[in-house]
Amino acid sequence: MKKEVGSNFRRFGLIGKNIGYSFSPQYFKKKFENEQIAASYKLFDLSHLNQFPNVFMTPNLAGLNVTIPYKEEVMMLLDEISPEAKAIGAVNTIQMKGQRLKGFNTDWIGFKKSIQPFIQDQHNHALILGTGGASKAVQYAFNDLKISFKTVSRHPNKGDYLYSDLNQNILGECQIIVNTTPLGNHPNLDLAPDIPFQYITAQHLVYDLIYNPTTTKLLQLAQNQGATTKNGLEMLQIQAEESWKIWNS
Repeated sequence: MKKEVGSNFRRFGLIGKNIGYSFSPQYFKKKFENEQIAASYKLFDLSHLNQFPNVFMTPNLAGLNVTIPYKEEVMMLLDEISPEAKAIGAVNTIQMKGQRLKGFNTDWIGFKKSIQPFIQDQHNHALILGTGGASKAVQYAFNDLKISFKTVSRHPNKGDYLYSDLNQNILGECQIIVNTTPLGNHPNLDLAPDIPFQYITAQHLVYDLIYNPTTTKLLQLAQNQGATTKNGLEMLQIQAEESWKIWNS
């Protein structure tokens, strides 16, 4: 990588909470080295979003990604929101133009492009676990793909179903299952959303947005039932490249 000298050197980063597990710094470090880009990428692990202004003390800061739990909350701090991010209600990419901050969402593109090759004829209805910012990006992608969906929440009145509602009929109809919650993320490897795995079949496609570990407990239990599974690593890579395009536009 080129030395951190001169005004041409740019810094990028990820804001979130408890994000030491993230592969984003590794991904961009390799990209910058391979393409001989004078830039760096770091984690901004914020215990509260009121620390957000401190991030902008970073010299030559040129763009940010946003992850759990700030994708929705950060929107109120931005000067402008792209139409897609506004429709989704969540931001995962911040473009800096002088002192103006504009929010975008590239998660939905990463999810759509990474799941599309796995969709079969029976995959007409989806079950989305979680209702936060990542879930909203998945919902937007499913609308674009013309796939109907229902959401599942731990909290009454937040989703279409509670986890306790899930049964054979629901899982029989919804043969795509997407986990947008952090359950099973590193280091909590023994956790998984509380769904009735006995009703998952070889006709199901189970997608976990988590990519560390590569096989979460959710995916392992789904594989045990014969389902097709996919983790979120390709989604991360696609959304990262889409973010890079925005930062350089």
